[in-house]
Amino acid sequence: MIAFAATGWVLGYVIGIVVVLVVVALVVPILLLAHRIGRQAGDIDASLGDSVRHTAALAELHTTIDHATEIITGLQRGRARLGG
Repeated sequence: MIAFAATGWVLGYVIGIVVVLVVVALVVPILLLAHRIGRQAGDIDASLGDSVRHTAALAELHTTIDHATEIITGLQRGRARLGG
């Protein structure tokens, strides 16, 4: 009976070690990927900041279109008055 109990403890330890190794094998790649993403996050944030600065003028595009439409309308009126 004592031999069976010792075998049971050994089997339990082996199963425990295998479970821990499997968990480590699954978690380590996830942590490495998260680390790589974390390193790239600064570059991504800087790029997005540049994009915001470079496209900020597009907010005024409607104003530009409105002014251009007024100019075109004035030119059309002038052409019509001159008979063209």
